[in-house]
Amino acid sequence: MRVDDFDFDLPEELIALRPARPRRAARLLVADAEREEIGVFSDLPLHLRPGDLLVFNDTKVIPARLSGVRRRGDSDVAVEATLLKRLSPSRWSALARPGKRLKPGDALDFGGLGATLAAKGEKGLVEIEFAAAGPALDAEIARVGAPPLPPYIAARRAADEADKADYQTMFAAAPGAVAAPTASLHFEPEVMAALAERGVRTARLTLHVGAGTFLPVKAEEVSGHRMHAEWGELPPETAAAVIETRAAGGRVIAAGTTALRLLESAAGEGGVAPFIGETDIFITPGFRFRAVDGLVTNFHLPRSTLLMLVSAFMGRERMLALYARAVAERMRFYSYGDSSLLWRARREGEG
Repeated sequence: MRVDDFDFDLPEELIALRPARPRRAARLLVADAEREEIGVFSDLPLHLRPGDLLVFNDTKVIPARLSGVRRRGDSDVAVEATLLKRLSPSRWSALARPGKRLKPGDALDFGGLGATLAAKGEKGLVEIEFAAAGPALDAEIARVGAPPLPPYIAARRAADEADKADYQTMFAAAPGAVAAPTASLHFEPEVMAALAERGVRTARLTLHVGAGTFLPVKAEEVSGHRMHAEWGELPPETAAAVIETRAAGGRVIAAGTTALRLLESAAGEGGVAPFIGETDIFITPGFRFRAVDGLVTNFHLPRSTLLMLVSAFMGRERMLALYARAVAERMRFYSYGDSSLLWRARREGEG
């Protein structure tokens, strides 16, 4: 498969720069292999059945974008770093710019949070050793950091106070993500109450979403792309809930591609098992799904790994046709955009 096979035309004005107000007022495209309809997200419970299981990602976005200066001799240079992954209590890997003007040993100051550039890799990737560590460092990052908005929003406007709440789900509990599991941004207490009344069960897992989710696919062939590893945990009670649901004839619905990726990482011939560790699973057409029947997800970037994932779930031609319908209906795309509920058609031999 070529990456070009996952391209489509998207008018720039359909890129959502703010979420719907209220969040549950976003539009919802519901589709299976043959039919689709468009409504509002607050109607999601009406499309689920008693005994279905909805699985959420409870990762919490940290204010991972740091602005500051590099100090070397008498010269100060403005720098920006986006934290990617914690390496130790005091050290993070990060993307920094201007990367060419940084070198190991440089002193950095992010609004009074001192640090040293400990190592430098390719394409702006660096390791930063902070003067603080552990919970004290977490508090400093919370003080000086800003929400790490996706590049397609950050290129159009600056992050502000509203984003601190808007770019966080109601399930956020485990700090560590540098990108939100955006499918869950639409859920509000009113929707959760309606789901409970409907008899829909819920469960949680954690996958700390990395900035790799926004990186463009530069390979010409899909097989040439490599996913960045992300840390996740699927607890025993969630694995048990998945097994019980499927045994009873219920459906397992992932709230977002991050929840789906961890569920499928934990799935084997015997079902879903508890999981803790890193996953770099890359789901493309031809993938054999073992855990997930339905997927709540936003509309994704052209040529992206997430578009490849939903194409694997629905079939490439079907998914591109649904995206064409979404564009024609002027639905809003990406992190702050509208949502979809996708039901996959099981192939022979799949669970």
